[in-house]
Amino acid sequence: MPHIISVGTAVPIHEVSMEASMAVSRSLFADAFPDIDRLLSVFAHSNIRKRYFSAPLEWLTEDHPFAEKNKLFIEVACSLGMDAINRCLSRASLSVREIDCLIFNTSTGLSTPSMDARLVNRLGLRQDVTRIPIWGLGCAGGATGLSRAFDYVRAYPDAVAALVCVELCGLTFIKQDVSKSNLVATSLFGDGAGAVLVAGDAFVAKHGLQDTPRFLSRKTCTWYDSLDVMGWDVTDAGLKVIFSQDIPTLVKKRMRSNVDDFLSEQQMTRAQIDHFILHPGGPKVISAYQQALEIGHEQTRHAEEILAEYGNMSSPTVLFVLEKSLQTPWRKREIGLLGALGPGFSSELILLEQGGA
Repeated sequence: MPHIISVGTAVPIHEVSMEASMAVSRSLFADAFPDIDRLLSVFAHSNIRKRYFSAPLEWLTEDHPFAEKNKLFIEVACSLGMDAINRCLSRASLSVREIDCLIFNTSTGLSTPSMDARLVNRLGLRQDVTRIPIWGLGCAGGATGLSRAFDYVRAYPDAVAALVCVELCGLTFIKQDVSKSNLVATSLFGDGAGAVLVAGDAFVAKHGLQDTPRFLSRKTCTWYDSLDVMGWDVTDAGLKVIFSQDIPTLVKKRMRSNVDDFLSEQQMTRAQIDHFILHPGGPKVISAYQQALEIGHEQTRHAEEILAEYGNMSSPTVLFVLEKSLQTPWRKREIGLLGALGPGFSSELILLEQGGA
């Protein structure tokens, strides 16, 4: 079965504290909301200590046309994507020429030629590398992109696939949008990139990489009549956030049966899961996961720590959680459940098992 052989992450240079972002949001939203102080409590309740952005915080206080935002997206996304891949390659002691498939996932910028083509040129990947650009999966993109990487190397067991997720959520901010959804988004979202190298079992055996997490199974679920839960409204000013408050409710109502059905197909139960690698959409989503899956703080602490240090970076966030989980090596045969939710409204679940010779 496919193995995860390394994970790498990267963030832009502009670090912003919760206090600083709250102060800027006060100035931007005060005229629209007489009860602004009450609404700004969302920042304190977010449990986010700091985030990273692709532009200085003052950038948010100015009007920027969509074309300008997108140009900056392409520039920064290329740089962060390169950093994340290079960290993966360094940790795995591999060359960029050994990548056979490049999967690039995003939802926060547009590019034709696609971003994967730009990375082929910037990184010097082989000219015959398979390219798979993915757009529009939002917060589920890291998990779903990982599933596509597994699918590729199952078909080509001597291959290495590189998944790269880059989201620059801060660049989608629309100053004129004074909705509560946008206010909540300014308290949660940040910018970042994550990359994962996935290798087929023939490559793993040849290079002695069996002592790495291996893929067991995956499950995608897209629920009917939930298209309005999360997404973008494409406007002249850019990508306007659609952000429903019903997401924690959906987690509480649907994730237990979703996870249990998935595990049942593998003749497993939640009690057998040693590591929960969950996308931390926000503190209410983490709490909803705890209730739905009957797990405690210890099982979600990596997700909580990533949320506190980076905010919700959309698709790469779950890869940050995966990286943090693997910093303490898993014991042989330990089981991990990786999961994320995103527009659709959809869920992606992946079952992993620590390998070993």
